[in-house]
Amino acid sequence: MLAGCSADGRETIRFTFSKREALAFMNQVVSDYNASQDEVRVEMDASGVDVVSASFVRGNPPDIMLANYNYEVARFVQRCALTDLSGTAAAATVRDDLQPLMDQYGSCAGRTSALPYSVMASSVIYNKEIFDRLGLAVPTTWDELIQTAETLKADGVTPFYGTFKDDWTIGQGWYDYAVGGSLNVLDFFDGLAAEGDGVGPDSAVSFQKDLAEPMQRMTELSSTYTNPDAASRGYGDGNLAFAQGQAAMYLQGPWALGEIAKTSPDLAVGTFPLPMTNDPDDLAVRVNMDLAAMIPEGSKHQDAARDFLEYLYQPQIIEAYNESQLGFAPTTDAPAPSDPRVAGMIPYYDEGRIYQGASVLVPKTIPVFSYAQAMILGASTEGTLGTLDQDWSRLAFRQPVASTTESAAEGAAR
Repeated sequence: MLAGCSADGRETIRFTFSKREALAFMNQVVSDYNASQDEVRVEMDASGVDVVSASFVRGNPPDIMLANYNYEVARFVQRCALTDLSGTAAAATVRDDLQPLMDQYGSCAGRTSALPYSVMASSVIYNKEIFDRLGLAVPTTWDELIQTAETLKADGVTPFYGTFKDDWTIGQGWYDYAVGGSLNVLDFFDGLAAEGDGVGPDSAVSFQKDLAEPMQRMTELSSTYTNPDAASRGYGDGNLAFAQGQAAMYLQGPWALGEIAKTSPDLAVGTFPLPMTNDPDDLAVRVNMDLAAMIPEGSKHQDAARDFLEYLYQPQIIEAYNESQLGFAPTTDAPAPSDPRVAGMIPYYDEGRIYQGASVLVPKTIPVFSYAQAMILGASTEGTLGTLDQDWSRLAFRQPVASTTESAAEGAAR
């Protein structure tokens, strides 16, 4: 364990950072901060969420965290194990419309327990060269999408490259885009939480009822407009094939862009939200809180941690970080990403037309990725969604009655 002071007498704080692919960037930030003053020294800890969870149990949590915001991390929020950050200068810079997405994972009454630091937006990746060659415009309605796919097929081009061997690529892409493009994800999960263990065919809100049409359209696309070998292709296959021009569209997040560029660095690609209805106003992009900042109650160096927090939220740092990761900064005055590959998502993010993926809002004890994969590979959508209803109800039934700071969905995540 780190001592409270470093060798030069400065107060030492432990900083947990969970995004390994950005370690080089954040190591430089830490080094610059340490060199900028002589009172606090930050020590980086990239040991992962399991080690962090264990440190909370031992009563020795990190002093400050930048971690992927999901149910694993949100447990600390739900249990009020994190300090209130509402009074910080950093909190004042964050967009208000992101708070409901943070609260979907749970909250502690009267506190702002976590601040978004990096928002990752994802949507359809498309090959601009193929679209331009065939004179295709980006579709904004379901009918236009089908017409686009038919035109591509008629020209001998695979419309979508499917990687159905890896269930997570279906969950975060096909399933999430279909659901998020069809209904209000926030309202849907609020409705599920209100139903609790009563979710089923006769409830006001249910998977079987509300997701029937989105899943029908998802399976129509996957069965008619993908590569014939999609069932045996995984994420790596998809990146390579798309980079080689074997398909016009690819349902993946921005993390795939770097992999595609390794094969075809000059390939012109863009992004657009998957249209699932015939109303362009329903278009929205999937987002996840890729990183959120938190300071545990158990930290013995909270003032020092807050000083570093404010440093991290300086515009030149938070904006540079997000630019380097193809992310969107959560702050009100941040410029849009400059990378043309994600430009198609900028208007939707700026207008707040965003949703969190339905797959990540289901507790991990329910295998929603496997269910999405089963439907893509031919299982009954009605039967599979009915199983989802049963799983949700069973899990909610086993939980204690939700308190005012915890919904049924949040309780199920425990």
